[in-house]
Amino acid sequence: MDMKSIIIVGCGPGGLDCLTIAAQQEICQAKVLVGTARLLDSFPDVVAERLVIGCDIARGLDAMAARIETGPMVVLVTGDPGLCSLARPVIERFGRAACRVIPGISSLQAAFASIGEDWFGARILSAHHTTPDIDPASLAGDARLAILAGNPANAAWVDALAQALLPTHEIFLCENLTLPDESIRHLHTLTLPMNPASRSILLLIRKDLRQ
Repeated sequence: MDMKSIIIVGCGPGGLDCLTIAAQQEICQAKVLVGTARLLDSFPDVVAERLVIGCDIARGLDAMAARIETGPMVVLVTGDPGLCSLARPVIERFGRAACRVIPGISSLQAAFASIGEDWFGARILSAHHTTPDIDPASLAGDARLAILAGNPANAAWVDALAQALLPTHEIFLCENLTLPDESIRHLHTLTLPMNPASRSILLLIRKDLRQ
């Protein structure tokens, strides 16, 4: 395997105007383009073999290995590769020496920017795939919280967190950031809106920081 034969590209939170120039250049030069069907569909004009990675990550990695000699292989990941992305299993399988990472704008960056809030020191939890193994009430001492949400299976935990922190924190529900149907709502009730978008981030900011 040639050094740096796999390029992992952060595609940002969704809107193509958030794609960096470095990311665009690597995508255009790819001989093999890897990613979810949604991400691959975002680049219809790129001439490359397309490899869809679905829920079976191990199978997808095997398919990548079979094509490693084809030429530049670009792996598309949502947001930034360093945050809950396909980058981790790819690097674990092929090694850091074989991979180059092109950072992208994360949905968290977009969420905090949308409310004009500093996110240094924020605690980040994911309730997107599994329910966090932590008591929501125990998070009341955190000044800034960001929850990757949008999974109905974990809605009860997210709702319990909102109820526990609403007296002391301001709560913002950010959905479909950078996309045409983007929605950013400042919540004032103990019950979160029903059926939030799958691309949702919940921000909980201590009230004294918002003054």
